Amino acid sequence: MSARHHSHEDIASKFLGTPYAKLDKRTQNVARHVAERLRMAHSASADLDEEPATRGMRAADAVAKFGGSWTFVGLFAAVMFGWVAVNGYLLAQRGATFDPYPYILLNLFLSMLAAIQAPVILMSQNRQSQKDRITAEHDYEINLKAELEIMLLHEKIDTLRMHQWDELLRLQKDQLALLTALHPPRNLPTATAD
Repeated sequence: MSARHHSHEDIASKFLGTPYAKLDKRTQNVARHVAERLRMAHSASADLDEEPATRGMRAADAVAKFGGSWTFVGLFAAVMFGWVAVNGYLLAQRGATFDPYPYILLNLFLSMLAAIQAPVILMSQNRQSQKDRITAEHDYEINLKAELEIMLLHEKIDTLRMHQWDELLRLQKDQLALLTALHPPRNLPTATAD
């Protein structure tokens, strides 16, 4: 028995319940890959690497990576502590500081840092969400292809099982015919009463 190959139109209508032309592009792509028995899995990050990152994108990623690290937290704490320590030392030695308590100049610098850092981190998060979206779309395609392949395997197994049942029934009939030919049925004598 030869294996039956399905066209992408067959796969769409039979397994997805929708004509091929009405499917979205991703689902059409999956149906084509299943019909042509092509590999679909590939690195989604390769798709992203095809689009070169601009200098601003790379800078946003670097700032977000550094701003979300323990190194940044440690340096930030050290600068804050140093600022307060220097002001305390100057107050003790000279009686005046360059940024008297409540450290208005420090607050200005922190506000400027936050004003610049927040949009840069948002740009990086937007890039990351785009990467996540592409990865999720690729995962959807892989999962749909796997589901369709499983459905095709079920169909093949069902066809094979039906073929085997038909073959077994035919063999059984042939064996019964041979047995009947070898040992024709006998009429059993009936018991007579004496």
